[in-house]
Amino acid sequence: MILIADSGSTGVDWRLIGEGTPVSATTQGINPVFMDRDAIIRVLREELLPQLGDHQNVARICFYGAGIVSEEVSSRVCDALQEVFPDATCEAASDLLAAARALCGTKPGIACILGTGSNSCFYDGVQIVSNVRAGGFILGDEASGAWLGKQLLSDYVKGLLPQNLTDELARRFGIDYPTIVQKVYREPLPSRYLASFAPFIEEHGNHPYIKNLLRNGFDAFLLRNVAQYDYRRYPVHFTGSVAWHFRELLGRCLTAAGMRQGTIVQRPIEALTEYHRHEQLSL
Repeated sequence: MILIADSGSTGVDWRLIGEGTPVSATTQGINPVFMDRDAIIRVLREELLPQLGDHQNVARICFYGAGIVSEEVSSRVCDALQEVFPDATCEAASDLLAAARALCGTKPGIACILGTGSNSCFYDGVQIVSNVRAGGFILGDEASGAWLGKQLLSDYVKGLLPQNLTDELARRFGIDYPTIVQKVYREPLPSRYLASFAPFIEEHGNHPYIKNLLRNGFDAFLLRNVAQYDYRRYPVHFTGSVAWHFRELLGRCLTAAGMRQGTIVQRPIEALTEYHRHEQLSL
């Protein structure tokens, strides 16, 4: 049996692949940048195992996650996983490789993530061969949920947000300047807090301010990231909640930039499951 996971900052989609229908499970996000070994093991034992049922025959684990940026981090994640699944071999790779395998399969293309964070790569059908660094929500992550939330709150703080959106934001979330400072600068996981305003942005997607915010984000992402790949030759694929919910506007921005739209999916887990099922059959 193969256990695969696609982990973002807010949640993990799991699939246990055996002979029958894959078993689905979800847990809170696992990010090794912010979580130590014991915290990861606690999520696995308390949240994952009760959902899997028979998991004694797990022979291989493929874990894809945000924050897996080095061999050291990959080893730390696998160490936690093998504590819970001692008979399994483990591969821990970036969520960007998961996106590329899910979106492109075995064909070359440009794979992008627009979710809580954002990232991009050129994938040759086997591996990632080029990656413009994401930069995180402070230095990059253009058009991500965290980036959009940062722009929204920045305009709120500066008094630049339209009054009707200012009033609705204050009413819905009960926020004020001290609360924002506390959440962003003094509490852990500020990117997750900023991205929590993405549903508000989606609800007001037809507001001229929000449309302009999204357009600026998409244009910046395409210019600062995708334009550095061979976009004239290869299609541009996307996964992530921001790309999915605003796919029509994203498509228009791609066309305006002279880029060819590929596949857009909300989550890569289903296509990733098929990728590994086919891989298993070919072994």
